Amino acid sequence: MQNHLGGKTAVVTGASKGIGYAIARTLAGAGANVMICARNEEEVRAAAEALDGESTGSVAGIGCDMRSYESVQRLVTETVGRFGGVDILINNAGVGTFAPIDEITVESWAQVLETNLSGVFYACREAIPHMKVRGAGWIINIGSLAGKNPMAGGAAYNASKFGLLGFSEAMMLDVRDHGIRVSCIMPGSVETYFNGHAPTGENAWKLQPEDIAEMVLDLLSFHSRALPSRVEMRPSRPPKK
Repeated sequence: MQNHLGGKTAVVTGASKGIGYAIARTLAGAGANVMICARNEEEVRAAAEALDGESTGSVAGIGCDMRSYESVQRLVTETVGRFGGVDILINNAGVGTFAPIDEITVESWAQVLETNLSGVFYACREAIPHMKVRGAGWIINIGSLAGKNPMAGGAAYNASKFGLLGFSEAMMLDVRDHGIRVSCIMPGSVETYFNGHAPTGENAWKLQPEDIAEMVLDLLSFHSRALPSRVEMRPSRPPKK
């Protein structure tokens, strides 16, 4: 299935490293043209250049702040202008703030909700009309098991991921008659750069970014009659407590 996404165009948010980078690499390796974005334009352009040099599909990158509707509009406009449309949208960009509710700043709360939830709405709102023109599309939102399991200190992050799951499943009902499928992947512990963490290789028991990327590719391989709308992923053998 090396080139089974040939001719398709994908947008992957939060893709300068980690899960987003792995997803972009996998999709481009399967033949898709991929537009990646991240807040740091220098980092995302360097990532796009590296991916483009090793992939079957073409890869480009653009700086984008998912909290800004205008920035997301530019992302989709640039994608359509370069590649001719949008077939696949992977909403991966996300941030986390963890503190008791009375210690979370208003600014931190807004950053989490605007990035993790409003940014997804912006991207979907802009991409869906282009998918409708083509009569088909895939939107895959990268959620979290924190979207169903509350945790102390996680009020902002939990709220964003619970909201993302509800948003994804309501949107699925809105767009399914247009040939657009929506799925929410909900990983547990992933060895990635989230929340300032730098992978060290010491947590091999955790899910790896490539595992999430493989699941994305699997979803895109399903027959058009099938829709796995919610996918939970977790490490198979976490350490015993």
